[in-house]
Amino acid sequence: MSEPVRWTIKVSKETDLSLRTFLGAQGMKKGDISKFVEDAVQWRLLARTTETLKERNEDLADEVLESTIEDAVRAIRAAPDRVA
Repeated sequence: MSEPVRWTIKVSKETDLSLRTFLGAQGMKKGDISKFVEDAVQWRLLARTTETLKERNEDLADEVLESTIEDAVRAIRAAPDRVA
């Protein structure tokens, strides 16, 4: 993680207890709440982005979508600064 920033968030008592119980059962500590929240936010962002892309592309013909994806993959693989 790069430079961390501090968030102030509010959750219900039930959510707090559930999360602390879960983390405790996993052998995690209080400080692991931040890691858990960051991971959850990243997964939620990915899910929302994926859903938005699916909705945006639902009217495209399968062949057009597959061709577009293949073109993008080829371009990325051909990029000289690509990380393997």
